[in-house]
Amino acid sequence: MYHKLEEPILLYLLLILPLLVVLFLFQVYWKKKKQKEFGDLELVKKLSPEKSTFKPALKFATVVLALTGIILALVNPKIGTKMETVKRQGIDIVFALDISKSMLAEDIAPSRLEKSKQLINQIINSLGNDRIGIVGYAGSAYPVLPMTTDYSIAKMYLQNMNTNMVSSQGTALNDAINLATTYFDAVDTSKLIILVSDGEDHGDGAAEASEIAKEKGIKITTIGVGTLDGGPIPIKGDNGVISEYKKDNEGQVVITKLNPETLQNIAQNTKSAYIEGKNTKQVVEEIKQVLDTIEKTEFESQEIAEYQTQFQWFLGVAFFLLLIDVFFLERKTAWLQKLNLFNER
Repeated sequence: MYHKLEEPILLYLLLILPLLVVLFLFQVYWKKKKQKEFGDLELVKKLSPEKSTFKPALKFATVVLALTGIILALVNPKIGTKMETVKRQGIDIVFALDISKSMLAEDIAPSRLEKSKQLINQIINSLGNDRIGIVGYAGSAYPVLPMTTDYSIAKMYLQNMNTNMVSSQGTALNDAINLATTYFDAVDTSKLIILVSDGEDHGDGAAEASEIAKEKGIKITTIGVGTLDGGPIPIKGDNGVISEYKKDNEGQVVITKLNPETLQNIAQNTKSAYIEGKNTKQVVEEIKQVLDTIEKTEFESQEIAEYQTQFQWFLGVAFFLLLIDVFFLERKTAWLQKLNLFNER
């Protein structure tokens, strides 16, 4: 079974329920306080001997459960009951995102890393039937997401990427390219690596890695994020506020700069393009142009072909509870009163 929510944002309505509970408890407290002011509680109870102290709480619980059912019905949970193989035409694309500390520089707002995420997110939004995967890299490369056609999952993984995912720092472009090439499991599909970085390369072999990718029929489009003037690398405290900037062994603030030459060479080696990552709209347009030059290939993917809505069950339970609530009177039930389950006499 596979599950999904049609309107998950409506789950925030459930936050109303704790507020209602607090209001109910306050009302109970306020009533008791006023009764004490009026007179002795035992005497007050004798003035209304048929009034139940349990029924109001039962009626309230019934209404709360009914509201929960209505909210869940609005969210509309769905259950996938059928999987089928779907044939698509597209390109296999691996995004290789630089998550080294230099990507925290804020010479590109809000930061190089956040700007890179925005770029990749918008590129994903512009895709059609392409399969995508994600690799993160710094001093070494790290597999983040295998090839998939589920773009919503890909964007979720992308958003969670940060500079703490890879322990070894630096920027090893060759490791990123080598790992990305392993993502392409089909021999006859069109393949593209979109490498997003500031171009700083502390490893060796990026040129050799791009040559190997070229031999395997893989194109590498590079996107440079940063400025030629560069900027310092902020170090933030637990509160997210910048406490200082990274310094070298001599105590000087390190300035990290965009190095487009390295990225241009990688792209040229595979007969692809280097793109400046300043303007998001322009980057997306240039990526589209790159994709238009690559022949689409047919591939198969497993997809859920049939979802069944489940809102009617929640709605039915909610209406049943509301119907029961109409017949709940606040006076004591005769046969329960005889049993005295709730010590009401």
